[in-house]
Amino acid sequence: MEKNKTMKKRSFTLLLIMFTLFSAAKATDKGFEDYAKHQQGLLVSAYEKRDVNAYSKLLDDFLDKYNRLAPADQKVYVPYLIDAYYNFSCTWSLNGNKAMAINYLEKAIKAGYMDYSHISEDSDLDNIRNEAAFVSLIKPLRGVGDYLYIIQKAGAYNSADNRPLPAFTYQGAENPDLAILRKTLHLDSIAGTGNEVSKVINLLYWIHNLVPHDGNHENPTVKNALSMINQCKKENRGLNCRGLATVLNECYLSMGIKSRFVTCLPKDSLHIDNDCHVINMVYINSLKKWIWIDPTFCAYVMDDKGGLLSIEEVRERIVDNKPLIINPDANWNHKNSETKDAYLYHYMAKNLYRLECGVSSEYDAETRSPGKVVKYVVLLPLEYFKQKPDKIESLNPTGTSYITYNTNNPDAFWAAPEK
Repeated sequence: MEKNKTMKKRSFTLLLIMFTLFSAAKATDKGFEDYAKHQQGLLVSAYEKRDVNAYSKLLDDFLDKYNRLAPADQKVYVPYLIDAYYNFSCTWSLNGNKAMAINYLEKAIKAGYMDYSHISEDSDLDNIRNEAAFVSLIKPLRGVGDYLYIIQKAGAYNSADNRPLPAFTYQGAENPDLAILRKTLHLDSIAGTGNEVSKVINLLYWIHNLVPHDGNHENPTVKNALSMINQCKKENRGLNCRGLATVLNECYLSMGIKSRFVTCLPKDSLHIDNDCHVINMVYINSLKKWIWIDPTFCAYVMDDKGGLLSIEEVRERIVDNKPLIINPDANWNHKNSETKDAYLYHYMAKNLYRLECGVSSEYDAETRSPGKVVKYVVLLPLEYFKQKPDKIESLNPTGTSYITYNTNNPDAFWAAPEK
């Protein structure tokens, strides 16, 4: 039983971080959020006691309040509903009631539960695992919720894809704004006097400790490092993953270190996954390669010999089932330690399907303003269901134009910066 209790807590924590902390959705009913957290604890307690009567009453109360929420808030808090349904299925299964267990498992899936790997391994469901209804329920999940299975089918690219793409550029440290950033934040002192890798990692730890991750709010309107750091201090707030990666990217550029921030996206064949994650790719001249740097989780990734890996290499190793290691102190806001399995083989396996980079890595790259043109390149695997159009153009209400280029060419996307 203790093992399953740990599994439940881990499953819910991961679900909530994935859906809420990294989602663009924003909660407007703080009172319900506090209630939902309290009620979730009571539901887990009823599950642990296998008390279906207490669980049923708690769930009815939750549903009564949840169904009164505005549709936008229901989308924000649906992880609590999914978790409640799923754990009630487990409770019924543990009590030997197969029909009710399958009934609530179906409710969980209809509400949005997609974790094929967890459902396939959860011993709470062993009583119903061989039932025809169980098999038919989870079979469709594999193509949308087994993230390792999905990404391992999407390993192939096309290096011969010659669709026109703009070249990636990197603003130099002599840029006045970057020079001010470097001096104001005392980045030379923070980076230290070690080699290039140690400076990169020192800056990673610094931003992770300075600004917490906050995925429940939009980033400030002015999206450059100095402005966002100052606003976070003034308002006692954090930044979402994109904001953290943007700040760190500008800090690296100000130190003369070439870097980009990369939006990591899921396949999302059902068009229901609004989650993504943004991390940094940093070029190390001595290694002649990019390396993976994630300020949200204070994480970098290595092979089994301790060699630092790039985003490209991590994805390849996930696809090819080769060993991966993350730094042991990877964490979320110093509240949750991050494990390799949860971080790489679940969360990032989901979000390494499509990859997007801004063409110009520079100060204030994404602050919107009239007449500004922002360009992106998206790397798509050949298996992706939507390859066209080659070029997408749009205009933001602020007057900012966006141009996105699609490619299957990994060599173009991961091109090393020119000296």
